[in-house]
Amino acid sequence: MTLPSEIKRMECTDNKPGAKAFSAAETQAVYRAIFERRDMRHFSGGSVAPDVMRRLLTAAHHAPSVGFMQPWRFLRVTDSALRLRLKALVEQERLLTAKALGEREDSFMRLKVEGICDAAELWMVALAPGREAHVFGRRTMPQMDLASAACAIQNLSLAARAEGVGIGWVSMFDPLAVATLFNMPEGSTPIALLCIGPVHTFYDEPMLQQEGWATRCTLDSLLFENTWGQAL
Repeated sequence: MTLPSEIKRMECTDNKPGAKAFSAAETQAVYRAIFERRDMRHFSGGSVAPDVMRRLLTAAHHAPSVGFMQPWRFLRVTDSALRLRLKALVEQERLLTAKALGEREDSFMRLKVEGICDAAELWMVALAPGREAHVFGRRTMPQMDLASAACAIQNLSLAARAEGVGIGWVSMFDPLAVATLFNMPEGSTPIALLCIGPVHTFYDEPMLQQEGWATRCTLDSLLFENTWGQAL
């Protein structure tokens, strides 16, 4: 993995941490997890030790959340028949997505989009019911519950990369069908199926970039100053 030049330069910096700053090695490890994290689709079976899984979930639960609402809920799937039903729901949506992509249908159908039956662990992440009671930070932007839960998933993903565990976020499903399958209460919403487990190797670059589906935008093309579209 080749880190961006801005991060590589840190290796040569004489970092003299303050009272709460990380050491140079600790800081480098954080950036390494960020830049080597991958959304995985290829898993090698095996298992995730219970203490490791607990650490990953603890990392997720320590994510920031708007108004400290902590909207995330995690449900472990251990029933193999239930896995197959989830896989069927994902496949159903995969076919519909392919049709919606028009001329890119064939290219899309060649992509591997999930590892539901291959990963050691499968967890469903959902938004809890009763979120309307959390007004702090959500009065004009109610979608901040989803943003907060996404932070939890990112925490879990970064912790997993540090542990050498692969994570694949699957969102290609009908949320109502998944909610029904899990007998979820009214007002709750499934947002992710997380495939978690050992992998043979982590992708050198994001899989969709590796497969030629898309490329990462340059950072400078996304930075503006004072007004939209004004380059920084």
